[in-house]
Amino acid sequence: MPKVKILVADDHDLFRRGIRAVLESQPGWEVIEVTCGREAVEKAKSIHPQIAILDLHMPGLDGVEAALRIRKAQPRTEVLLIGTDESDETIRQALRAGAHAYLTKSVTARDLIDAISNLDKHRPFFDGRVSQFLLQQYLKHDKPSSEQTLTSREREVLQLLADGKSNKEVAVLTGTSPKTVETHRARIMRKLKVKSLAELIRFAIRARLIEA
Repeated sequence: MPKVKILVADDHDLFRRGIRAVLESQPGWEVIEVTCGREAVEKAKSIHPQIAILDLHMPGLDGVEAALRIRKAQPRTEVLLIGTDESDETIRQALRAGAHAYLTKSVTARDLIDAISNLDKHRPFFDGRVSQFLLQQYLKHDKPSSEQTLTSREREVLQLLADGKSNKEVAVLTGTSPKTVETHRARIMRKLKVKSLAELIRFAIRARLIEA
């Protein structure tokens, strides 16, 4: 099994080493540490990591600018930004930077592992607060017709899928069957005219559906 290279950039030694300890407990995951945004950009050019975990607030070159530069040089590198809050402005910054995952520093080890697992498959991972914000912005700006309006159940399913849950996990959480979840998912994608959840998020960012 090929190794998954994960670049971690954070100027707080204890937090950075904690992330490394959690991630290296997983088979095949290799972690490379750096202490600032500039180091992260340079290191990404040489090691070509599959995933870069960047602290949003670093001295000098912050996580947003580092993410933009890494994504420009290495488009296949997925970015997870870590911040201290989930304010609307922070979420906007993460999305503008091309991050397909955002977590706060109160993240649990399980959520961190789930986020990396999703990013390694080029699937986004946003927790409930971020996915809710993204959906609100999308629906607010898209102004869907009555035929396109999502039902409360479809919104619930979409939010769970945006959180990185599988069809089976969504079925358990909603008290339905995986087949029913698949039906909901197909209907959601048809209504919103997208082919995947990742496409929905990319479309929202490209179309500037996230308010400045």
